[in-house]
Amino acid sequence: MPLTILVVDDDPGTRLSIVDYLELLGYSAVPAADGREALQLVERYQPHLLITDAIMPNMDGYELVRRVRVQPAFRLLPVVFLTARNEVKDRIRGYQLGIDLYMPKPFELEELGAVVRNFLDRYVMMGYVSQTQRSQRSSLALDAGEGSIETLPSTPEIDLTPREREVLELLTQGLSNAQIGDRIYLSPRTIEKYVSNLLRKTDTANRSELVRFALENRLLN
Repeated sequence: MPLTILVVDDDPGTRLSIVDYLELLGYSAVPAADGREALQLVERYQPHLLITDAIMPNMDGYELVRRVRVQPAFRLLPVVFLTARNEVKDRIRGYQLGIDLYMPKPFELEELGAVVRNFLDRYVMMGYVSQTQRSQRSSLALDAGEGSIETLPSTPEIDLTPREREVLELLTQGLSNAQIGDRIYLSPRTIEKYVSNLLRKTDTANRSELVRFALENRLLN
């Protein structure tokens, strides 16, 4: 099943060109004309990534991201922001809301496609195999004997460094790499390395799954 990307832009030409290009790349792209429509589609389609314009009627991209981020299921949804504005105060406002990446308009579709692949490859696609394998192991354990139940192995102890635990704690608050870096005085790239280590150690596919795993297995104090 293709990964789903929600594309929000009030300009029909821009919106359709992005949707068509992403579908050529093999993704399922869902179009929305403004933030209000997009908010309804987020619940319906449960997208893996959100691409949104900044300035739109009815509900702009800033308000859309704010409303999406307050929902626990979407606190860590990757968000790409398209905007003709390039002022520092606008970028800071977006990062504070949890936007992951700015792309200034005009942009090249090929570059946007590379950004999308980068996010989805790292946060979603790489974990599908391991997630499927875990499901298969669970099914085999439950079907081990007719009329009998085999106890599933307990979760192995995860050895996390103090810094990794600190980053994990901030991830559960829905903060972006930049925001976490500001909190603990590290660069976003360094935070990204810590997040990658956490994904590897917990065998999780993306940030949402990582946070859920941490909460379910009591990795946080």
